[in-house]
Amino acid sequence: MPNSSTDVASLQVIGTVKGPGETGNEYLFITADNRQVKIGEFVAYEAIAAQGEPLRILGKISDRRLIDHLPDRIFADTEINPEAIAALVGFVYPNPEIYEVSVTVIGHFHPALGFINPRITPDPGAKVYRVDDATLVQVVNKKQRGEVGSAHVGSLLLRPGGAVPVSLDVKELVSTHMAILAGTGSGKSYTAGVLIEELLRPYNRAAVLVFDPHGEYGTLGDMRGHPAFQGEDGYTPEVRVLPPEDIRIRMSSLDYYDVVSLLPDMSDRQQAILSKGFTILKRHRKGDYRWDVNDLISAVREADTSVDEEGTEKLGSSAPALEWKLEKLSHSPYFDRMEHLAPKDLFEPGRVTILQMSEISQEEQQVICAAVLRQSYHARLNTVKEKVDANDETYLPYPVFILIEEAHRFAPGHEPSRCKQILRTILSEGRKFGMGVGLITQRPGKLDSDVLSQCMSQFLMRIVNPVDQESLKYGVEAAGRDLLKELPALTKGQVIISGACVNTPVLCQVRQRLTQHGGETLNAPQDWQNYFQGHRRRDRAIASAPLASAPPAHTVGGISID
Repeated sequence: MPNSSTDVASLQVIGTVKGPGETGNEYLFITADNRQVKIGEFVAYEAIAAQGEPLRILGKISDRRLIDHLPDRIFADTEINPEAIAALVGFVYPNPEIYEVSVTVIGHFHPALGFINPRITPDPGAKVYRVDDATLVQVVNKKQRGEVGSAHVGSLLLRPGGAVPVSLDVKELVSTHMAILAGTGSGKSYTAGVLIEELLRPYNRAAVLVFDPHGEYGTLGDMRGHPAFQGEDGYTPEVRVLPPEDIRIRMSSLDYYDVVSLLPDMSDRQQAILSKGFTILKRHRKGDYRWDVNDLISAVREADTSVDEEGTEKLGSSAPALEWKLEKLSHSPYFDRMEHLAPKDLFEPGRVTILQMSEISQEEQQVICAAVLRQSYHARLNTVKEKVDANDETYLPYPVFILIEEAHRFAPGHEPSRCKQILRTILSEGRKFGMGVGLITQRPGKLDSDVLSQCMSQFLMRIVNPVDQESLKYGVEAAGRDLLKELPALTKGQVIISGACVNTPVLCQVRQRLTQHGGETLNAPQDWQNYFQGHRRRDRAIASAPLASAPPAHTVGGISID
């Protein structure tokens, strides 16, 4: 990073240091240039280290206040020309105002260590510079655009024209987990599509699985044959879209709690009998036995059978009720005795697999997601610990990344959920075994706080709900309070990126997708117009068609009968 006096002379000076701010990590400067002091803008001052080395200390504008301006009465009278008044009192128009700007210090950037705060405060009267684009490209991004392990998601919002590309560190993104938090219509699914595109580019070739409750990600199939995704070695990404009718979970991969969540209105007695039935099933069917609903019904009947003093077996009342409920479960097309989506079927480097679950009930979605997450985690765990070989269907010799849309459904904050516990386990321990998770939600306030707090990279988009905004203050600490204030003002496609994937939180404009976006809002008025225009053309066609000749009349007794 340049530090010479020649470099300093070429920088744009925008203000002068006034003194320390409210905290030890803030300072104030004075400026008349309102256009350059936007919230989130990067500025710097020069300091000398203890070894005599010149350092450029970067900071980020967190607040600004108008401290000197023309009297309010002048602005209240619309007949008065403020420019003329400013000239009379000695103000230089059109910038007669003076601003006091607060800056939060980030630190001096070290190429190997990142930002280091040397705790050297600026002297009053020191010049404050606007950090140039070339420097920001180096200090914001842990990875440069196009490098192996990079993800180019857009450009710095405050530097127009894409002057400062924002490229994320994929290693940190997928290993420390991530969350995309945004209100409806803010562009969260669009941003997720950009991330998936980057993960499948030739310089990443990731193994990705997407839980898609709304069928929005099928358009990623456009990556096939797209020149931007072709590698010089012949690589091309594979996109596998599984509609609901192709989703199968082996019944024997479900545990007791999975089945309970699929059965309605379970009494305590029925739950106890079902639990004993699972114990009997495991005792009788050891090894890799693939049981189905009928086997479970038999185990439940055995669990609810008692023997009286005369040695006569008597079946209790809970087993028949459970049998009726379990038989209904046997009609579900998603749980099978033999067919199964094994980890080997779901993951492969250079492939994204999309589970479309738009036609599946929420209870079944929960169980499918829990079963897939549990088996994928155990697959990575057992592969790393060399407990399975290459012939096993759970053998996964590479890291994997799972993206979950509508995450508040699968890990709700104050409701029981089949996915919540396994998600907590993966988020806390998955890093050691190469399993990353990405969560997407429009209601961060409804997402489990423990789950959210373990996502070390965050993408924050426009959120206006006060409850959701409040939840972010405690669940997303890396973004900083100053940037969180910007959430209601963000427009579609603008995002605050913070956490492990970038060197410092940034305001980013998401780049245009290379594939078509599948989550566009329907244009209801246009569809209504099209419907009526179509019907009008059909009615005109019918009206202009020649009348068909009437069939010959029948006569009975000389009387004509039509």
